[in-house]
Amino acid sequence: MASKQFTTEIAGRKLLVEIGKLAKQAQGSCTVSYGETVVLATAVMSRQAREGVDYFPLLVDYEERLYAAGKIKGSRFIKREGRATDEAILTSRLIDRSIRPLFKETERTDVQVVLTVLSYDGINDPEFPSLIAASVALGISPIPWSGPVAAIKIGRINDELVINPTVEARQKSDLDLFVVGTIDEVVMIESGAKQVKEEVMIEAVEFAGKHIRKLIPFIEDIIKEVGVAKHEVAIDEEKLALQKLIQEKVGNFFQGRDLGSCFQADKSKTKQMIEEVKAELDQVLKDDNEVSKDARAIGLSMFDASLEKAFIALVLEKKQRPDGRKMDEIRPLSAEVAILPRTHGSGLFSRGETQVLSIVTLGAPGDEQTLDSMEESGAKKYMHHYNFPGFSVGEVKPLRGPGRREIGHGALAEKALLPVLPKDEDFPYTIRVVSEVLESNGSSSQASICGSTLSLMDAGVPISAPVAGIAMGLVLDEKDKNRYEILTDIQGIEDHSGHMDFKVAGTENGITALQLDIKLGGISYKIVKETLARAREARMKILEVMKKVIATPRPELSQYAPRIITLQINPDKIRDVIGTGGKIINEIIAKCNVQIDIEQSGLVLITSTDQDGAQKAKEWVENIVRDIVIGEIYDGQVIQIIKDRNSGSEIGAIVELLPGKDGMVHISQIAYNRIEKVSDVLKVGDQVKVKVVDVDTANNKISLSIKDLLPRPEGYVDRPVFKKPFPKKPFFKK
Repeated sequence: MASKQFTTEIAGRKLLVEIGKLAKQAQGSCTVSYGETVVLATAVMSRQAREGVDYFPLLVDYEERLYAAGKIKGSRFIKREGRATDEAILTSRLIDRSIRPLFKETERTDVQVVLTVLSYDGINDPEFPSLIAASVALGISPIPWSGPVAAIKIGRINDELVINPTVEARQKSDLDLFVVGTIDEVVMIESGAKQVKEEVMIEAVEFAGKHIRKLIPFIEDIIKEVGVAKHEVAIDEEKLALQKLIQEKVGNFFQGRDLGSCFQADKSKTKQMIEEVKAELDQVLKDDNEVSKDARAIGLSMFDASLEKAFIALVLEKKQRPDGRKMDEIRPLSAEVAILPRTHGSGLFSRGETQVLSIVTLGAPGDEQTLDSMEESGAKKYMHHYNFPGFSVGEVKPLRGPGRREIGHGALAEKALLPVLPKDEDFPYTIRVVSEVLESNGSSSQASICGSTLSLMDAGVPISAPVAGIAMGLVLDEKDKNRYEILTDIQGIEDHSGHMDFKVAGTENGITALQLDIKLGGISYKIVKETLARAREARMKILEVMKKVIATPRPELSQYAPRIITLQINPDKIRDVIGTGGKIINEIIAKCNVQIDIEQSGLVLITSTDQDGAQKAKEWVENIVRDIVIGEIYDGQVIQIIKDRNSGSEIGAIVELLPGKDGMVHISQIAYNRIEKVSDVLKVGDQVKVKVVDVDTANNKISLSIKDLLPRPEGYVDRPVFKKPFPKKPFFKK
């Protein structure tokens, strides 16, 4: 196919889609350019369905290429891109969550979507063109998919909503919102915000929807022009007959049974009852001569669908939740702080059968994380890490480091707390929070936000307001989308069998983070509005419980936390503190047991758990940068005897006044009486009191005197000081 280009304009910038030029062996491919940011999207589906899986095997990979931004990897030993950065993983998840709801849940054929950033202009965020590219690549491919979707980023600067703000503009924005949708529904939301009111957030989501509705026809026109027919799943008559047979037998088994009775308030009891019913069904199928081993596996997979239907019927028809709660009721809450003796801060938060322990560690400014990715270069002073071990859900799970889910949940909690953290100049510490999920039955990411808030306040970090999070759910009639129930504080079974997981975090003043995932094709803007209102009510209740335990940050840091002493020096003297090859600063660090960070402005930060050592280091630095003034008196140490180069006779002694600063006492300035040899009076290591008599800044020389501090002998007459006369001007005859 010949290359074709399609263009439109978004926020005053050209959006260019090109098809048929690159990656032509992929089943769907395109490049999308926005400004000078260019993304290549490819979509490929395997030929055969995967056997033995109970989920749709979709894989989305977002590939950052450093060449896109004109960078070479900073490591001295590894120059090629390695494991995906956290930012790349988060973008992969973002796109996955945006396109997955439009695939059939029953699909078992592997699909892979790869987004490769080929060019990054530092102005236009690649997330927007990546989502458009994924939508186009899937839309024009033969892969069965119910798209397209489109996306818009929304910022807010000076109370005005901005479409697709540039990277620079986002720094001034109090809202960072990414909305993905179809022509009339919302599919995915991701947002960070600086305590934005619910009504403002709703306005921003609806504003994004207006522009999404303009983009969808553009993508649909591309699909109509260059798209190919979607693959139709071949009907296996034998397998279909087998499924009908099993469906009938499974239906007979469940006839007259109330599967809703399996749902209990206790997660372990619910699990036990489900396993008992499943085992009974397995035995019934096993005893049936018409049912083969493979058919029995199909029958057991149908059990999950039956259980999901029972859950939906329980909520929509009986207006009941599995654990008997009301639709807007939160599970029992509890909170504790300072439960660990030696950590800098700790908080334990429980909501029902979900329990998270969050721990704060405060470090020196130099403990910050260095960022070296395609989009970012710099440092990060606040980190939130989330751990989800198998025992938290009663399972055996090897500990292999964080997966995509753990990285995503940690980033969400980090985003939720960033707006309330103190500024660097007010609190220069590097902050790391680790949330350990000890028990989980839904909403562990939001519990980690609550636990982190408790631990930060326990550590004495002066956050501006406590933050809490809640996960909201939805049960919807697929035949009549106006018939639904919004669930507050969803637990595991409600997340698994329900249709939405809408995480909302914030303070009393407003929202700090949002994350919406759905299982259907989309939800209405009306549901988004109602959910945010319900979430606020729940958040206020959670914050009330948290405040009863600790209402404000502790006035003092933990006794085990390091203290930071700051001082400002002349930037021109930074080199004096560091010394040749770092000799001086390393000596201070080693002898005083401190960590020292120096900024280009001349701000020196000394961090240590040993306050005496920190004070000693401060005085050391102050002495290094101190200017030596004529007339000052010092207690110095003799470090060298100086000899004349020609005669070899001793002419003076070098005395160290301050670390790194010394001066010379000439032999004539040691005593009033005549001295033949300096070493007759002074030895290396002697402590002597000296007076500064001259400072030659041009040549960096300091002249000292011991004699001026001694009693003047009676009748002593100073030797006259003879200066060479200026030479006469030469006489020239005309």
